[in-house]
Amino acid sequence: MKRRSFADQTYWGRPIPGFGADEPRILVLGLAPAAHGANRTGRMFTGDRSGDWLYGALYRVGLASQPTAHHAGDGLTLRGTYITAPVHCAPPANKPTPQERDTCRPWLVRELELLWPGLRAVVVLGGFGWAAVWPALRAAGVPLPERLPVFGHGVEANVDGRIVLGCYHVSQQNTFTGRLTEPMLDAVFARAAGVAGL
Repeated sequence: MKRRSFADQTYWGRPIPGFGADEPRILVLGLAPAAHGANRTGRMFTGDRSGDWLYGALYRVGLASQPTAHHAGDGLTLRGTYITAPVHCAPPANKPTPQERDTCRPWLVRELELLWPGLRAVVVLGGFGWAAVWPALRAAGVPLPERLPVFGHGVEANVDGRIVLGCYHVSQQNTFTGRLTEPMLDAVFARAAGVAGL
């Protein structure tokens, strides 16, 4: 159902593809498309406050050409960075289920197979993404550490010569309450950019 403020707009309303550089060194793994953000605009983290936070941080560390993302044709480009999600369709009530995550896993596995050779850092936004990334990496043939780290903001894991970083999700639940601040978010992406040599 359309939000009143977007009643005059045509919603994308289909699975949302990943977005970013052709040969990325950083992969950002989100959650799922927002009902009135990516589901409306057709591009990951575009047209909502979560995207404002994400692209603002990417811009501040030199990984995005602009600090905001309004629609797919707004000129935004990413430097050495690619954004995707474990779930590619807007979930009911904006809350993806494990079943949706598992159903969409083959797409994430394929993205990892294609991108892994060039990646140096993976930033995982939120516990849902953290739970999704490990079985997808395993299915993509990536050797995993014996003990997988528990999710937390700033947690790092060395995986096959790459760094996997945990970061609180840029949801309003986290940003409005101060659980995630701009300096916290910037620090994670600055770390990823440093590891990636960007």
